[in-house]
Amino acid sequence: MSTSQTMQNQTTHRATPDKEAIALLPTFERLGLDRITLVSTGAQAGRAYDQLVVARAWGFDTESKPTFKVGEQSDGPHILQLATAERAWVFQLHEPECRAVAADLLAFKGIAKAGFGLGDDRKRIIHKLGVEPQGILELNTVFHQRGYRKDMGVKGAVAVLFNQRFMKSKKAATSNWANARLSESQLVYAANDAYAAIRVWQALGLG
Repeated sequence: MSTSQTMQNQTTHRATPDKEAIALLPTFERLGLDRITLVSTGAQAGRAYDQLVVARAWGFDTESKPTFKVGEQSDGPHILQLATAERAWVFQLHEPECRAVAADLLAFKGIAKAGFGLGDDRKRIIHKLGVEPQGILELNTVFHQRGYRKDMGVKGAVAVLFNQRFMKSKKAATSNWANARLSESQLVYAANDAYAAIRVWQALGLG
């Protein structure tokens, strides 16, 4: 086998770390509340817009109130998270002016919006906000192109690129994202999903 064939095989058969391996890694440093902005009014959304549109890319995610009954339809997303490498903004979408600015940001062209598992997010955004998100970058697709067969997810990506463990709270994940008042743990959880995505985007050299 030639050297080029060997290299090709190495790049097309990369293993995704398992849970046991990831559990042994040092913890990824997440954003604290001092670097997370809650956006729940039109005025706050306007200020967030001005800060965000000067970036080249955002980490991107949404959260919706969980559904537990068979056949129950979600009316999410209830929050939108956007992040740069410096800070994150958590938009609550129950307020009309805030929702309108969030829609404008997602429709904004020329800025990559990077995240994991965004197919469902995209469909819900179109339904709820009435816009087609522009510049969506599914990071799992990038990892597939680089030889990882399984979906990476944020935990696997952080482990591969930073050799660190990304912490996610199951309690926060299944909490009520439609609450008018979000808890500190909800804000930290939501913001850091988007923050980790932009850090992964940077580490992959996609800028």
